[in-house]
Amino acid sequence: MTEPIFQGVATALITPFKDGKVDYDAFGKFVDWQIESGVDALVVCGTTGEGSTLTDEEHRECIKFVVEHTDGRVPVIAGTGSNDTAYAIDLSKAACEMGADALLVVTPYYNKATQAGLVETFTKIAEVSTKPIILYNVPSRTGVNIAPSTYEALMSNDKIAGIKEANGDVVSVIDTLHRIGDNMSLYSGNDDQITAIMSLGGKGVISVLSNVIPKETSEIAHAALNGDFKKSAELQIKYFDLIKALFSEVNPIPVKAACAHLGWCENSLRLPLTPMSKEKEEVLVSVMKQHGVI
Repeated sequence: MTEPIFQGVATALITPFKDGKVDYDAFGKFVDWQIESGVDALVVCGTTGEGSTLTDEEHRECIKFVVEHTDGRVPVIAGTGSNDTAYAIDLSKAACEMGADALLVVTPYYNKATQAGLVETFTKIAEVSTKPIILYNVPSRTGVNIAPSTYEALMSNDKIAGIKEANGDVVSVIDTLHRIGDNMSLYSGNDDQITAIMSLGGKGVISVLSNVIPKETSEIAHAALNGDFKKSAELQIKYFDLIKALFSEVNPIPVKAACAHLGWCENSLRLPLTPMSKEKEEVLVSVMKQHGVI
């Protein structure tokens, strides 16, 4: 049985920008608020953190900053995946040396590797990692899906400890859980499926929603962890409209707008991402007001 890296909620952190550069002052305050609000872990330089448009130097600096600023208060999981396996290996080694508690490794995007290619890629990264790895499956963004049989092929690797599953297919989740047993922890990668996946045995969520309502997202996950699926489901349904608004345009466009309205950062993104359309931003703000977020 593999011990979970965390149970509950890991926030997939936004990366605040100011004048085109990472705003570390805002970043530190945002990290503090997240931890004080009760999240169980933090993910830095993931999809929500715009890791794909950070320079190599920025990527490493952000990981180092969040590790040092968090100072052991919660686990820090560093996004180190790439479509270039050699680069992912190098970045993974660096993140381990900087003190990250775990790595989040996305499937190679654009290349569209075969399942055999995925097994070899994840195995090569695991060979150099001194920390546990969470595999990140998000076929809507990468163009490739990790098959349940591939998870099964990797589950004996003691460095591969978890799965962030964002393929949206609950049947596939059931198949995966049937195959892996207690050998890996499975986390929801979709905020609209926290209760559903945790009711099947998932350990929590790697969340976009918790950037905006960390305390309430934690309540959804921890109710499920405590076996109170009725409460978890009620909260999941309560915040469905907010989740929907946060994904009304490609992530992290809406969540960056939401965090800007909350005063945590500027509404600044890296191209090719652009700020949210006025019409959809008005809907997002309206929903946030309805829930008393602003």
